Amino acid sequence: MKLRNTPSKLSSVPQLRKVAKLGDAVGSAVQAVLKPAKALGFPYRKPSVPKGQVIPETPSTLGADFETDWARKTPAKAVRAIITNGPVRAAIKLLADPEIEGLDRLADLERLDKTPAMIFAPNHHSHLDTGVMIIAVPEPWRSKLVVAAAADYFFDTKVKGTLAALTLNAFPIDREVTGRKSSDELRRLIDTGWSLVIYPEGGRSPDGWGQDFKGGAAYLANRTGAPVVPVFIDGTGAIYGKGMKRPKAGKSKVVFGSPLYPIEGESTRRFNARIEAAVTALADEALTDFWTARQRAAAGTNPKLTGPEYNGWRRQWALAEHRKLGKAGQRRRQKRRWPDLG
Repeated sequence: MKLRNTPSKLSSVPQLRKVAKLGDAVGSAVQAVLKPAKALGFPYRKPSVPKGQVIPETPSTLGADFETDWARKTPAKAVRAIITNGPVRAAIKLLADPEIEGLDRLADLERLDKTPAMIFAPNHHSHLDTGVMIIAVPEPWRSKLVVAAAADYFFDTKVKGTLAALTLNAFPIDREVTGRKSSDELRRLIDTGWSLVIYPEGGRSPDGWGQDFKGGAAYLANRTGAPVVPVFIDGTGAIYGKGMKRPKAGKSKVVFGSPLYPIEGESTRRFNARIEAAVTALADEALTDFWTARQRAAAGTNPKLTGPEYNGWRRQWALAEHRKLGKAGQRRRQKRRWPDLG
């Protein structure tokens, strides 16, 4: 068999040589075309650097340094209004169908001659949460709403950052530490009438239960005097939670709480604890009723957002039972049609 195959292998060698020669010819032609361009100097090419000189690094334009001021200009606002009231609203309605409660708790502020900017602080289980909040937040705050987004996730590339800023009016923040530059810019936005959606948990839930709150919302409220509105979102984690490859259409609920104001002399840590307790009570209200949740809140017995203390399968089992109580357990399933056997 080896002797029979040898001629065919030898006959392929000239063909390979022809292909190699053709590749060399193409390479030579490309080099000839590019040769004049190589001879051009500055400003057509980067200037040469003298030996021994160190050129400072170009400042980063990604992550927390991504520029988003253009997204709050009139042209971008007009485009975003079309996107929000069209594709975003339709997608959220189709996937999550949110039921909104507690808007009456914002009515007093809504009736003021000059409505104050507010900081909305919801729990965070899904990428759908931002779309749900954009739809659920009432006017006049909805049209001037900025979303605090993770700089390392939404602004790690130019394309992703531009889309996030245009469609969501997203602003990049470091979810581990709120830098002075970011906090100063957010303070400026709030002082000029822009309201903010910020997730105190810092990121989506990794296992379906909540996470401990960080002090970003409380810190900004202390610096600006803006009220914090606690918000509980139920159901989005079961629809499109972290780790899910594609969404499963279902129902969700958004419950707004009464605005919380920083107390004079209150530390960020204490105010953050009050915000977390308010969201915890709203979670209890979403699964039971207002009176039961308030009784438990007074006694300090609202079920924790972070779930039970034990780990492993028991925690996941408890999550499944917990979700059956709320909107997350209500799926849209087609009614079965049995064949007519009569």
